[in-house]
Amino acid sequence: MKLLDIVVKKAIIPNLAAAERDSAIAEAIDALVSAGALSPELRDDFIKAVVKRENRGSTGFGHGVAVPHVKHPSISKMAVAIAVSQSGVEFNALDRQPVYSIFLLLSPEDQPEEHLDAMEAIFGNLSQERFRRFLRQARSVADIVTLMEEADAKAPVR
Repeated sequence: MKLLDIVVKKAIIPNLAAAERDSAIAEAIDALVSAGALSPELRDDFIKAVVKRENRGSTGFGHGVAVPHVKHPSISKMAVAIAVSQSGVEFNALDRQPVYSIFLLLSPEDQPEEHLDAMEAIFGNLSQERFRRFLRQARSVADIVTLMEEADAKAPVR
């Protein structure tokens, strides 16, 4: 699965305003709503669902990255928002360090295989130090899209 197949380009936030986890989640979900990938009526439900998931265990896996995610019956098409923070977000990450790059993944509940494929594509890239570094240095949507294009070009074809 390619990143550009699941990332909603209009939901890329190159300069996240939020400084704490729940606000960052809300800002990313608002970007998906603004992009038309999520119904405004579902905004609060999705914020609650993602925060509830985070409260069970942080998706801040270290190295300045978090991948909050939720499977939900009210969504029919997978959607990913990307947010980059210049100052860092307290995300209760496993390494206790701030998070600078967030990939928020919303998946249909009835598509667990696609959800796993998306997680694999996201983690496959975020596990690479070079990708994380360039993402953190990105200052525009165009910078982030270019980075994903390069990553997708190197991704193995399935």
